[in-house]
Amino acid sequence: MGFGDETVGITSTVPIEIIFASGRKPLDLNNVFVASPNRDRLVEQAEAAGFPRTTCCWIKGLYSAAKQADIRTMVGLVEGDCSNTMALLEILESEGVRVIPFAYPYKRDEALLRLQLSRFAAEFGVKEADAEAMKARLDRVRRLAHEIDDLTWRDGKVTGEENHLWTISCSDMMGDIALYERKASEFLSAAKARPPASHGIRLGFIGIPPICDGFYSFVEGLGARIVFNELQRQFAMPYATRDLYDQYSRFTYPYDIFFRLADVQAEIQRRRL
Repeated sequence: MGFGDETVGITSTVPIEIIFASGRKPLDLNNVFVASPNRDRLVEQAEAAGFPRTTCCWIKGLYSAAKQADIRTMVGLVEGDCSNTMALLEILESEGVRVIPFAYPYKRDEALLRLQLSRFAAEFGVKEADAEAMKARLDRVRRLAHEIDDLTWRDGKVTGEENHLWTISCSDMMGDIALYERKASEFLSAAKARPPASHGIRLGFIGIPPICDGFYSFVEGLGARIVFNELQRQFAMPYATRDLYDQYSRFTYPYDIFFRLADVQAEIQRRRL
């Protein structure tokens, strides 16, 4: 399964506005790995290629997903994500993949983050104005994900799993902004017509999204409802922001735990968990 030279693999949420503005399509390899019906096989393929059995399964899954998708250009986080990502990037680079690093600086240092955004845009030959114009377009599309989130916790018309799928897809917009916009709009129209779900224990899911099939349905079968998916919500960029710097400085995942907890605690209160 190849995606072509215009597809850029990503190992985590990065400024996809810049990738789209360059005329290329981001592909979140986490989503490829998790959605695969053969996740075990992908891990085994990485081990057969030389990855130790003790290496993080996510890293092995990302490696095999990149090979399966025939990724020629890869963006990876070298700060603000799993430390094994650097080794993954070096291995892929040794195999002929063009590697573009991106880093979220410690403590959200403004000068360093602005420099990272500038360098990232330069790698893709994108002007700042074009990147910001793409942000404005994506902001409109992300509002659909925000509305889906509201229908989850406020109105009880969207399940935790549906919320998970639509918000996590914001990491790469399915590689096609118009496709995501159309499908999300169709889903919203159908969801709004649903009756509210029966009451249940209101739970939040904090941290890396689940890899286990059936997790949400299992929880709901016990009489609970997940009405807060922490990181998936972050992938949908839930705040109104002025520009790319403002947006990616408020994105909580790559920064310290205290910054993340402030957001989590606020949502616990708002969503009545």
